Amino acid sequence: MNALCLSSLFMAARRCLARSVVAAGLLFSVSPSIADEALPTLVVVPQRVAAGLAAEAVVEAQVQATVAAQVAGRLVEVRVDAGQAVRRGDVLLRIDAREAAQATQAAASRLSVARAQYERSRQLREQNFISQAALDRARSEFDSARAEAAQSGVGLGHATVTAPIAGVVARRHAELGEMAAPGRPLLTLYDPAGLRVVAAVPQQRLAAVRAARAAVVEFPELGRRIEVPAFTVLPGADAATHVSLVRVNLPAADGVAPGMAARVTFVTGDSERLVVPASALVRRGELTALYVVDPARAVPVLRQVRLGETYAGELVEVLAGLAAGERIALDPARAVIQRKAGH
Repeated sequence: MNALCLSSLFMAARRCLARSVVAAGLLFSVSPSIADEALPTLVVVPQRVAAGLAAEAVVEAQVQATVAAQVAGRLVEVRVDAGQAVRRGDVLLRIDAREAAQATQAAASRLSVARAQYERSRQLREQNFISQAALDRARSEFDSARAEAAQSGVGLGHATVTAPIAGVVARRHAELGEMAAPGRPLLTLYDPAGLRVVAAVPQQRLAAVRAARAAVVEFPELGRRIEVPAFTVLPGADAATHVSLVRVNLPAADGVAPGMAARVTFVTGDSERLVVPASALVRRGELTALYVVDPARAVPVLRQVRLGETYAGELVEVLAGLAAGERIALDPARAVIQRKAGH
């Protein structure tokens, strides 16, 4: 019985092995060899690119408002959240203003007493029972009580917080149930139709910036490049850093929001640079390299290079490690396969 079981297991294993070999053979015969595919390459020659002064920048809104509480109380209703679009006058928050309502009632009561006291003092003054100074004091107390009542009434109206501008909620600073106090920020709104980038430029480079013919704003994370024909150099400089701010207004662009990082190049002219596509670069830790095709063996060889500026978000200047006329591989992954096949 044991011998029969072992024999059955052996035969089953042989059949399984045979099927695996046949399947592997079919896979090998059907799948095309990637190594035989043509490797896309490019002969590197100097190209004319737009040169200029590059600076790091930050996106900010031209129209922005931080809504703060003007009355004390607990937040009992929150209608909006970050990223939500609102119109001017929309109700954003409601504050429990019962304390403000009680203060308004108290102010109204003091106003009623001060008014009655003033009327009695005026009648007594007409009969020469009190001096003019006493009448003036009564009038002053009446005016003070009237101003206090008006102010408390205005504060009670601020329990309902509305949007001062039309735009998008950038941030919510308070949550439902928290206490609001006069001056505490509640929400930050901005108008997405009016955005700009602000770059800090050292004062020794301001002359070059003022002579620039255009500004190119790049968002590497978004893969977007925007050319702006005009910009504004703000007067004055920071006394500590000796830099001046330059504002570049942006057209409407999806995905761009205040606080994002950007790179601005102030275009001053054209020049010839040795550039390669950014997709051809290989980055391994601190190593930056290219696969250069060896003309003798037609095999791609990995070579370290030193890079310079980035142009148009796609072309990168090579400062060292590559000479004009050499051929590079445009697809690093396929170059690895071609290199292994060559060996």
